[in-house]
Amino acid sequence: MTPESTLATPAPQPTRPQRWTVLGIVSTALLLIVIDMTVLYTALPRLTHDLQASGAEKLWIVNAYSLTMAGLLLGAGTLGDRWGHKRLFLGGLVVFALASLAAAFAPTATVLIGARVALAVGAAMMMPATLAIIRHTFERDDERSLAIGIWAAVASGGAALGPVLGGVLLSSFWWGSVFLINVPIAALALLLGAWLVPSRPGDATRRWDAIGSLQALVAPVALAWAIKHLGTRDASWTGTLAAALIAAVAGLMFVRRQRRSVAPLLDLALFRRPLFVTGVAVAVVASIALVGIELVFAQRLQLVLGMTPLHAAYWMLPLAIGAFAAGPLTGWTIRHVGALPMMAGALFVTAAGVAAVWMTLDRHTELLLSLVVLGLGFGGAMTSASHTIIEQAPPHRAGMAASLEEVSYELGGALGVAVLGTVVAALYTRHWQWPTGLPRIDAARSGMDEALRMAERLPPEQAERLIHAARQAFDAGVAGVMGLAVAGLLLAFIAVAALAWQQRRRPCPHTHAGEDSCQA
Repeated sequence: MTPESTLATPAPQPTRPQRWTVLGIVSTALLLIVIDMTVLYTALPRLTHDLQASGAEKLWIVNAYSLTMAGLLLGAGTLGDRWGHKRLFLGGLVVFALASLAAAFAPTATVLIGARVALAVGAAMMMPATLAIIRHTFERDDERSLAIGIWAAVASGGAALGPVLGGVLLSSFWWGSVFLINVPIAALALLLGAWLVPSRPGDATRRWDAIGSLQALVAPVALAWAIKHLGTRDASWTGTLAAALIAAVAGLMFVRRQRRSVAPLLDLALFRRPLFVTGVAVAVVASIALVGIELVFAQRLQLVLGMTPLHAAYWMLPLAIGAFAAGPLTGWTIRHVGALPMMAGALFVTAAGVAAVWMTLDRHTELLLSLVVLGLGFGGAMTSASHTIIEQAPPHRAGMAASLEEVSYELGGALGVAVLGTVVAALYTRHWQWPTGLPRIDAARSGMDEALRMAERLPPEQAERLIHAARQAFDAGVAGVMGLAVAGLLLAFIAVAALAWQQRRRPCPHTHAGEDSCQA
C-alpha cells in the first residue's frame, strides 16, 4: 500500500467511552510533564544542600527542563505530524521513564542538570502529541472544548500541584523520590496507550528541519543564560551581551529559515491571526507570573518561615485546587462569552491573586484565599489561551499548533524562573546588610541558601543574626517579584481588554473557513 493510499484511509474513531479513556491516558502523561516543571520547588532547599549546588546551578537544575523542552517542542510537533502522534507519544514515555531514573540517583548537580535535559527530551516528544491526539479524537465542538478544558486544567493544576507533591514525598523520602515516582506511572501509561490510543498515520512527506530545531533551542537557552548571568554577583557585561547576541542571531536565523522553508517547523502565517497571537501572548505572560511566583513563594515558606517541605506543600495546595477547578469551568464558559473577554478576565483575576498574595503574606487565613484566587486566574488564563490557539489552527496543523501552545507555556515558565529568579537574587544582594561582628564571606551575599550553609558553621548567636539578615534581604526580593508580576499582568490585561473592545465595535464581515471569527 502506498503512503498516499494510507493517508487517504480515515483513522477509525474511538467509541464515546473510549474517547474519554484516551483523554485520561494522555492527561496522565501530561500531568507527569507539568509536575516535573515545578516539583523541585519544595525540594530545592534540601537538594541544594545535599548536592552543595551553587546559586547558578540551582537555577539551571530548575530551568534546564523548561528551556530544553521549549526549544525542542516545535520540532517534536512536526515529527508527530510526520511519524504519527501515537508513535511519538509512546516513545516519549520510554525516554521520560529512563531519564527519571537517572535524575533520581544523580550524585552531583551537573549530572542532575544533564538528567533534567534528558527528561525534557522525553517530555517534548509527548507534549504536542497529547493535544494533537485530543484534537483528532474529539470531532464534536462541544466535546472538544470540554476535553481541551480538562487538558488545560491538568496542565495548569499540575504545575500548581508539583510543589505539593514534592513536599509530601520529601516528608518520608529523599529528594530523588520526586523523580522516581514517574517511573511506574509512565510504565502504566505506556501499556494503556499502546493498547487504547488509536493509531493515526502520519504524513511521511512532511520534512523535519533539524537545523531549524537547533536554532529554536539555542535562542531561548542563550537568552536565559544572559538573564541569569546578569543577576550574578560577578556578572560581566561582555558575557551577558555575547549571550544576548547569540540569542538574537539564532532567533532571527530561525525566523528567516522558516519563511523560506517549504515545510516550516512553524507556519508564520498563523501569526497573522490576531486571536492566535493573543492566545500565545497570554500563555507566556500567565506562565511567567505563576512559575516565578511559585518558585519564590515555595522558597520563602521554607527558607524564611522555616517550614518543612510537607508544611510548605500544604500551603501550596489551595493554588492547585483553584487551577484545577478553573479548567473545565473555563472550557464551558468560553463558548458563551468569547475567547478575548475570557482571557482578559482571567488575566485580571491572576493579577488580583498575585496582589492579594503579596498583601497577605503574613496573614494566614487571607493568604489561603488569595492563593485560591491566583489558581483560578491562572487556570482560566491557560485554558482560554490553549483553546484559542488550537481553535485558530487548521486540523492539518494540529501538531504544530499544539507545539506552539506548549512552547508558550514552557518558555513562559523558563522566563519566569530566569527573570523573576534573577530579580530575587539581585534584590537580595542589593538589600543585604552585614550584621556587626560577623566575618564578611561574600558567599552569604550571593543567596539565602549560601547564607544558611554558612550559618551552620557559626556559633548559635552569630548564626541567628546571619539568618535574620538573610531573611530580610530575601523578603525584599520577594516583594520586588510580586510587584513586577502584578504590573506585567495588568499591562497584559489592558492590552487584551482593548483588543476585545475594538473587535466588538468592529462590524462582523462574512468569514470563511480558517479565518478569524468576529465572535471572539
